[in-house]
Amino acid sequence: MSDMIQIIIVDDHPIFRDGVVKTLEAEPDIEIVGQATSAEEAERLAGELLPDLILLDITIPGGGLHAAKAIAASSPFAKIVMLTASEAEDDVLAALKAGARGYILKGVSGRDLVKIIRSVHAGEAYVTPSLAASLLSDMQEGSRGCGQEPSPLDELTEREHQILKKLASGLSNKEIAQQLALSEKTVKHYMTNILQKLQVRNRVEAALLAQKAGT
Repeated sequence: MSDMIQIIIVDDHPIFRDGVVKTLEAEPDIEIVGQATSAEEAERLAGELLPDLILLDITIPGGGLHAAKAIAASSPFAKIVMLTASEAEDDVLAALKAGARGYILKGVSGRDLVKIIRSVHAGEAYVTPSLAASLLSDMQEGSRGCGQEPSPLDELTEREHQILKKLASGLSNKEIAQQLALSEKTVKHYMTNILQKLQVRNRVEAALLAQKAGT
């Protein structure tokens, strides 16, 4: 059905994978169309089943990051979300660079997982807040001692600054629209302009940049 979020789950731990399947199958708008235990199998199923979203563990045989990069290249319409136990910053950055739209730690609750999946499917990006904060800290540390340079934030209009501030606080497009009395379509238009002006790839990077600048 076209209104269902079709998902492939990739994890080589059957007990965990079965738990995720059970949680997601209970939702009326989510359909599990495939399961895989390795990078090779994930890449094959992504090409055959053309899912809307793929939940991918980093530590699968063949490497989850390798699979993410390959799937992003061959199946660009499938949104990739890493669901993993790895808290390594290098893994987070590598996953985002490979094309992942989300990075979730396995301690997430079933309710939050469903919410994040729907959000990413709708075009949002997500990184577990504790990891995003850690990345932000490293960005700030790396910028110490550097001379002041013109900030791309200076290119934003007053309204774009308002929207970016809401984004940095963790709000979705729908929530931003409600708070600013705008349509969600208008917020999406502003968000596109913001990403272009800041020269970032997604909402997560925009939020980190805004937090770094104290917006």
